[in-house]
Amino acid sequence: MKISVIVPAFNEEKILAQSLASVGEAMAEFPARGWASELIVCDNNSSDRTAAIAREAGATVVFEPLNQISRARNAGAAAASGDWLLFVDADSFPDRALFADLADAISGGQCIGGGATVRFDSTDPAAMRMVSIWNAISRRMRWAAGSFVFCKAEAFRRLGGFSTELFASEEIDFSRRLKRLGRLAILDRHPLRTSGRKLRLYSKREFAGLLLRIMLSGGRTLRSREACFAWYDGRR
Repeated sequence: MKISVIVPAFNEEKILAQSLASVGEAMAEFPARGWASELIVCDNNSSDRTAAIAREAGATVVFEPLNQISRARNAGAAAASGDWLLFVDADSFPDRALFADLADAISGGQCIGGGATVRFDSTDPAAMRMVSIWNAISRRMRWAAGSFVFCKAEAFRRLGGFSTELFASEEIDFSRRLKRLGRLAILDRHPLRTSGRKLRLYSKREFAGLLLRIMLSGGRTLRSREACFAWYDGRR
């Protein structure tokens, strides 16, 4: 068994070393089970030291020139040789207990992929309510949060990866398509700690406006990089 851990990264020099350190510690679970693993970072056309930091952490670095999270994940997957693929966002900090749950899910043979519940590194009441609502939706709908998505490599390639027509919510689209091939598991015993920086960098008014535009456009806003500013304007 081999697991490929793929981290898409765009201008993440402030946080990437810490994130990859957490990923590396969590990946110790795989050799403990006799499994092979690899760490791949996709540099999504960064203008900072993202690629250099990834190499210093021992990751294989691939480059995707078009700034889009779907393309970055797909480029990382194209370089992967694992039986299973795990996508972890560059501002997330998984622990070994979560990776143990992942390994148990894979070993159980009852799922084709899935995700994990999440928790923000924030105590803001609004942020905590928001993540609680998302986790409930994730468990009920079997939708993986973009910060932690895993699946069989064969299934990923059969589906053609993440949609390059979407600049946000691509993980929901992918989850919907993946569910047609088999059961998805949402791991919830050890939630993924992920950065709540977007809530600090953008106002509630900005997020409300984005949500309103998505609703009024019937989702067409998700097909525009400029409209999905919170993911692509480079605020860090």
